[in-house]
Amino acid sequence: MNTSKILMISLLMALFSVSGLNNLRASSDSDGEEKAAGGTDFIMHHITDAHEWHLITLGHTHVTIPLPVIIYDYEEGIKVHMSSAFVDADHNPIEVDGYMLEHGKLHSTNQAEFMDLSITKNVASLIISIVVLSLVFITVAKRYKKGVSAPKGIQSFFEPIIVFVRDDIAKTNIGHKYERFMPYLLTLFFFILFNNLLGLTPGAANLTGNIAVTMTLALITFIITNVNGRKAYWMHILWTPGVPLPVRPVILIVEIIGIFTKPISLMLRLFASITAGHIVVLSIVGLGFILQSVAVGVVGTLFSTVILIIEIVVALIQAYVFTLFSSMYIGQAVDDGHH
Repeated sequence: MNTSKILMISLLMALFSVSGLNNLRASSDSDGEEKAAGGTDFIMHHITDAHEWHLITLGHTHVTIPLPVIIYDYEEGIKVHMSSAFVDADHNPIEVDGYMLEHGKLHSTNQAEFMDLSITKNVASLIISIVVLSLVFITVAKRYKKGVSAPKGIQSFFEPIIVFVRDDIAKTNIGHKYERFMPYLLTLFFFILFNNLLGLTPGAANLTGNIAVTMTLALITFIITNVNGRKAYWMHILWTPGVPLPVRPVILIVEIIGIFTKPISLMLRLFASITAGHIVVLSIVGLGFILQSVAVGVVGTLFSTVILIIEIVVALIQAYVFTLFSSMYIGQAVDDGHH
């Protein structure tokens, strides 16, 4: 890696840290009584979903992108407003059409029953990641259709990763039936990887740190695994061979529990790893403002930059681990049991 690339990476890391510092300083200095809690408020605001996309705070000015608030009122039908309509000039919540948006939660002022179908920050981030993934891999696919002999550009970057997922994850754990599951495993790997990395950029959404998202990914793996389960897979669960008859009812209970604990472990591992990383970085940076110490702030910023680099590695590892375990579970299910 030459000097210019090192300087570029260092500059990007510095910009990420400065962006976080600026937002945290604004949060910490907002109210005298809330100074101690400013860091906590900022951390929770960063890792939780919201009806608006907050980019940065400059002084007392919040730079945000308003998002559509879509309400399905069971009596009056669909209502659509921008999130900016629910706050006044001082950013205080106001009532709009019988609804208020407070602390990230939408509620009815007249006790009406409704369903919140809003495009939140995480949903917007999901749409962005889908667009980015589609553009990247449609471009790569078009180059293969043209019959290009030697990959170059974006194709040369992604081809080794695709081959790695195929040879070291899918083939190794699923065997000769791997091709059937390659589209899912590649989608899973790159979806998690892209969103993990996007979540590290300033002002980004914490999509893979949302347990609803990780639960959905784990549920898809659970469905694919059990729908494609062969006779040997279900016989091992329902009537484990080689186990004494009196013990088999106990083993049956354990195996059935295991069917559900596998996707739960997938869900919690990804959620906890990504969320914990964000909390650690923001907590370290926030110490300088909470303790009101310049020295702690400087050391904390340098240390948080190191942690941020580690988070990039964690983003890669978690995409690999989720895909690896998914392929292992699928491989166990589709195995014919012939040795």
